[in-house]
Amino acid sequence: MAKAHAYGGYRTGGLWIAAGASFGGVVVGSGLALFGMLEFDEQCAQGLIRGPGRFLHARDRAFPPATVCEFEQGEVVSPGGQGVLSVLLWAGLLVLVGCLLTALVAECLDPDPRRGGGLVVPMTRAEKLRRTGTAFFVTGSAFLLCYAAAAWRLFAGPSSACAAGADWGTQAPRTLEYGFLPPQATCQYTSGLTRPLNPDWLAALATESAVPAALAGIGFALAWRRRRAERRASPAGTGR
Repeated sequence: MAKAHAYGGYRTGGLWIAAGASFGGVVVGSGLALFGMLEFDEQCAQGLIRGPGRFLHARDRAFPPATVCEFEQGEVVSPGGQGVLSVLLWAGLLVLVGCLLTALVAECLDPDPRRGGGLVVPMTRAEKLRRTGTAFFVTGSAFLLCYAAAAWRLFAGPSSACAAGADWGTQAPRTLEYGFLPPQATCQYTSGLTRPLNPDWLAALATESAVPAALAGIGFALAWRRRRAERRASPAGTGR
């Protein structure tokens, strides 16, 4: 019979704490940047925001969140889309992605506690399965929430996604093209103006959040496979 604590897992607590802290910082910073975007395009169009030359048009940038007003000889970015806040947002995002992916890859590995030094803690197969299952549940839930927020109108009616959820009468916008990965569509209004169904940042987030969920799923599948192999190898079928 396999002995308890005959296996090991990497210490990932610090990585998860750093990922959580950086995530909170990115959320708060993005909220400040989004606040700075309010009516910034209208202010540019009305001449309240001065730029180099004549105002041409405005566009939204996914990350860091910002409205970019383009002029004949350059562009002006909304507060929060540049400067210190922009640097902090990029730094927070890099820390978040690095810690999250490193922790999830570590959960997929099966280190020997006798050779791992301080980086490895003794852990039974059952404990490893519970830990990877928790990571898979959290990352999978985050992916489903993000994807549902961006794609629910597409699933409700792909060809009429732009008109879903509102009473447009006879002036409903048309859905010219759509796709589910990323969840996006092009909406054309009666004036001829076209806009994306979802903000670029939301479509990108809904797609990219599948990566940590997939890594966590691989770690959970490996832990479940190792747990099942151990139980089969145990004479009584009760190996830990």
